[in-house]
Amino acid sequence: MTTPPRRLPKRPTISDEEALQFHQRGKPGKLEINPTKPMATQRDLSLAYSPGVAVPVRRIAEDPSTAYDYTTKGNLVAVISNGTAILGLGDLGALASKPVMEGKSVLFKRFADVDSIDLEVDTKDVDQFIGAVRYLGPSFGGINLEDIKAPDCFVIEQRLRELMDIPVFHDDQHGTAIIATAALINALQLTGRSLKDFRLVCNGAGAAAIACVELVKSLGVPGQNVILCDSKGVVYKGRTDGMNQWKSAHAVDTPLRTLADAMNGADVFFGLSIAGSLTPEMVKSMAKDPIIFAMANPDPEITPEDAHKVRSDVIMATGRSDYPNQVNNVLGFPYIFRGALDVRARTINEEMKVAASRALAELAREDVPDEVAAAYHGSRLTFGREYLIPVPFDPRLISRIPVAVARAAMETGVARHHIADLEAYAAQLSARLDPIAGTLQNVFSYVRSKPKRMVFAEGEEDRMIRAANSYASAGLGAAILIGREEVIADTLKSAGIELNDNVEILNARLSHRNIDYANFLYGRLQRDGLLYRDCQRLANQDRNVFGACMVAMGDADAMVTGLTRNYSQALDNVRMVLDVREGHRPIGVSMALVRGRTVFIADTSVLELPTAEELADIAQEAAGVARKFGYEPRVALLSYSTFGYPKGERATYVKEAVEILARRGADFEFDGEMAADVALSREAMALYPFCRLTGPANVLVMPAAHSASISTKMLQQLGGVTVIGPLLTGISGSVQIASMSATTNDIVNLAAIAAFDLNW
Repeated sequence: MTTPPRRLPKRPTISDEEALQFHQRGKPGKLEINPTKPMATQRDLSLAYSPGVAVPVRRIAEDPSTAYDYTTKGNLVAVISNGTAILGLGDLGALASKPVMEGKSVLFKRFADVDSIDLEVDTKDVDQFIGAVRYLGPSFGGINLEDIKAPDCFVIEQRLRELMDIPVFHDDQHGTAIIATAALINALQLTGRSLKDFRLVCNGAGAAAIACVELVKSLGVPGQNVILCDSKGVVYKGRTDGMNQWKSAHAVDTPLRTLADAMNGADVFFGLSIAGSLTPEMVKSMAKDPIIFAMANPDPEITPEDAHKVRSDVIMATGRSDYPNQVNNVLGFPYIFRGALDVRARTINEEMKVAASRALAELAREDVPDEVAAAYHGSRLTFGREYLIPVPFDPRLISRIPVAVARAAMETGVARHHIADLEAYAAQLSARLDPIAGTLQNVFSYVRSKPKRMVFAEGEEDRMIRAANSYASAGLGAAILIGREEVIADTLKSAGIELNDNVEILNARLSHRNIDYANFLYGRLQRDGLLYRDCQRLANQDRNVFGACMVAMGDADAMVTGLTRNYSQALDNVRMVLDVREGHRPIGVSMALVRGRTVFIADTSVLELPTAEELADIAQEAAGVARKFGYEPRVALLSYSTFGYPKGERATYVKEAVEILARRGADFEFDGEMAADVALSREAMALYPFCRLTGPANVLVMPAAHSASISTKMLQQLGGVTVIGPLLTGISGSVQIASMSATTNDIVNLAAIAAFDLNW
């Protein structure tokens, strides 16, 4: 018997008082509304309301489709309930459902940047509910129905879908079905089963169960292979007791009458019923490698512990977060609506649901990023029996699921808006939640068009291996891992990583280029006190030096390093090999991204106390980096003083640097010395009408490396600001140095920037 599966960290224990305080403190509830346009002046108000608002009103009256262009309709979903089936609490009424509906709206925003408003409809009458909702179509891009009891929910959803020309989606049904189906696809693959040759038993015949059965059949599973059970047993043809039209649609011709009968020899069990309904004896009777999705909440039909006591080969999923393979609806509804909204879909059809399931299944089979491991206390998830579906904090969900849903909507003719470039759409989706993704979109696109051969110098490190694999898999070019083959092979095996064909392992000690690199180093360093054998040792044993030699001698295009040595040490290694670029100065430039604004900060890593001449050089190098990323530089040379007050020695250096830039005829806006608030605030800058800058600065030149480093690291830790870098520029080869705490994603970003080559 095998060891029971590893348990994910348990959910925190929450007291009633804590929950109440969370919802009460500050502004009661979990939502607020903020304007997206400025409302600071009378002119702003005139444009926002009267008379300016009349213009889009007339335009929409002429062409209703323009409502998606001039209003929030295209990014707005209503979360609607009557409170007849709140979570596992039952019928507690419309008002009591409001905290849940607010929470659903928060999840829409958090995971897919979809704006959402909760609406609680105070009626249990199906016709009245439909009448209240059907006329809301002009306000919203989609309707998410929630916590409505069966069978009312079937009638309500079906009729609203017929009456409205926007997506109507009952998440309690379809959300569970989509996630469970994704997990099933992967479980079938792991156990060598095909869609045509397995038998599924679904216990429960409510909204979620019916939706699961329907979606599984949409995948191509034969109807006779799916047996539906309820509290009275098997739903078979000819049964009359406890039947309705939705159950009847899935009745099969079978002599089986009880759940125990149905479970004998079954391959898969879907539980959407009550705790304890699946017994150990039933589990024993299942086929080899049984697949059990016990999704009753809060307690499953059988616990993983009890299932593993009787079957060592069982694959388990539940609805709980403290077990592997949680069937969690948040993996579905935010991203499904995101895709549907972006193509202005009329409905969410079966093809879109299947596309979402397949995309989720495919994503689970890929290497898991560091952000996911961090969210699960460093536990590195790998595709297998305990990891069938992605976890909610996987940042890739936003760029995968909506794209699959949008594509299916366009292919099936329910989309009113066509997205021509789905790859660009995926990049835009990533940028909605990750400012780095938007900033680096052009970088990645450029490198894909001109792939580069990239050295990953510390090739035995787990994060570096994953980064090299991701770099190659993303189509950015060939990746070279510097390290010992056996060490890298052990890491690959233990991490469950399959190395991309475009990744090469190179052992520096065994390279046929060692002699050439040693000769090259000796020619450079013999008058710096190094003997030939010292240069041989460096080429054989120092991976940073070896990698830099590859770049210097044309065996690679660029290099990334930094995980095992601090920035200064790594830079010293690189500088042994690579010269200062003629007419330039090596500096480190950090990018700070906050609230849609990008600011470049220099020098954050190289020059400790720059002179006036060096400050001018830094300004020119940083301006070049800003231009490389597509920004027209407005450079502020910072100080604790502003235009002469108060005076001080360091402020004098900054003032002299501005004069040097003027003498050089620098071809970008610059001014100083000035304090940071003056540089970044249009209002503060207005107090100095003689300032040369036409607007807030986007390049900040710090008076010293310590102030630059302190500022960027403080911004990073305080939150709300994303910092990339420091990015190295000004040397003769393209090298980027990561921090020792860098994630795999950080390393891939730096590798892409190295391939992009900031040297100008």
